[in-house]
Amino acid sequence: MEKVIERIILLSRWIMAPFYLGLVIALAVLLYKFGVELFHFVTHAAQFDESDTILGILALVDLTFTGSLVIIVIFSGYENFVAKIDGSGHAAWPEWMTKVDFSGLKQKLLASIVAISAIALLKAFMNLDRGVDEKQLMWLVIIHVVFVLSGVVLAWTDRLSEKSH
Repeated sequence: MEKVIERIILLSRWIMAPFYLGLVIALAVLLYKFGVELFHFVTHAAQFDESDTILGILALVDLTFTGSLVIIVIFSGYENFVAKIDGSGHAAWPEWMTKVDFSGLKQKLLASIVAISAIALLKAFMNLDRGVDEKQLMWLVIIHVVFVLSGVVLAWTDRLSEKSH
C-alpha cells in the first residue's frame, strides 16, 4: 500500500505540467503586448519629449523583466517540481537553467519582482510633473520597500538555513 501511495504522489507532480504550458502561452501574450507597446513607442517617438521617451523605454523594460520572470518560473519550476530537462543537445543552452534550486528560484523571483516594482516607481516619479496622485506614489514606495525588505529577509533566512545544514 505504501508503494502505491508513493507512486501516486510521485506521478502527481505531472499535474503541474499544464501550468507551465499555460505560462508559455502567457509568455506569448506578453510578447504580443510588447509588440503593441514597441509599435506605439516607435510610431509616436517623434512627438515624445524626453520624459515620454524614458517612460516608453521603461514600459518596454518592464515587459522584458516580466517575460524573464515567467521564463525563470517555467524552467526552474518544471525542473524542480516535474522533471529534469536535458539540455545537452542544445548548443545555446543557458547554464543557469539546470542549476537553479528552489531557494535560488525564490531569490530570482523576488529580485525580478523588486526590479518590476522599481520600474513602476520610477515611472511614477517620471510623471510627477503630470500630477501623479501623492497617495498612489506613497503606496508605490511602501510596496517597493516591502518587496526589498522581503528580499533581504528571504536571503537572510536562506543563509541561516545553509549554515544550519
